[in-house]
Amino acid sequence: MSGLRVVPGLLHGGHRLWVSLPDGRTVGWYDRDAGRVNLVDAAQRDAVLAALGPYLVGAYTVGPPPVPTPAELARLALHPDDDLAPNRPGEPLLGELAYGAPGRRSRGLRHDLLAQQRFGAELDALEGLGWRVLHAVPLPGTGAPAGPAQIDHLLIGPGGVFAVRTAAGRRQRVSVGDLLLSVGRSEPRPEPRWVRRAAEQAAHALTATVTPVLAVVDAARVTVAPTLRDVRVVRETEAGVLGRSGGVLKPADVDGLHAMARDRRTWSTV
Repeated sequence: MSGLRVVPGLLHGGHRLWVSLPDGRTVGWYDRDAGRVNLVDAAQRDAVLAALGPYLVGAYTVGPPPVPTPAELARLALHPDDDLAPNRPGEPLLGELAYGAPGRRSRGLRHDLLAQQRFGAELDALEGLGWRVLHAVPLPGTGAPAGPAQIDHLLIGPGGVFAVRTAAGRRQRVSVGDLLLSVGRSEPRPEPRWVRRAAEQAAHALTATVTPVLAVVDAARVTVAPTLRDVRVVRETEAGVLGRSGGVLKPADVDGLHAMARDRRTWSTV
């Protein structure tokens, strides 16, 4: 067999090299962490090993893929258009900027995009600790002023489920109250209300407790009203604080909720 392509990728924090035909069909993959080459068809063993030859390191085993878990079966059954896992942080903002938003709005979008990308990267680093992360999870509605049009980041792991909304601090003082968030002298925005609403919608969709989180990125100073107790407020370097929490969900529960959350259809009727 010729024309096989080798493409690197990540799955649940693990490094994999996928081997596929020119039409995109996967014929095998190399799991670097497990030291194993998984073959979709044993008859293609030699071709897959030849394609992976330059990348194989140390001892490894070769054989059929492991039996998939129920969560993996649900993922495999997803149509690519319904799978939210490939979404990048700030995915909708990338589209808006690509189509040329006006000057002032463009600057605001870029601040928001950088904030989502920065905190999204911090959350992605938790994947190796048993957490699962989805970005730009769409919610029904049109967004502001009616409410949030998406969950910027959905974090699922041992410590539970967190709906995260990012706020760009723009190197100014940020004040967070029970209902409003203000950056410098700009007009306050109802970010606490929006993230509460997003968490409520996520809890309804997933039938699970969801904690609302406001992540303030690149602020000179953050002050939080002492009466704000139901929304967690973190800085861009404090994603690890969320990642260190545990004792709420078992690994099977994490995988099951992640499989449900990554399906776009889960959110269509919230």
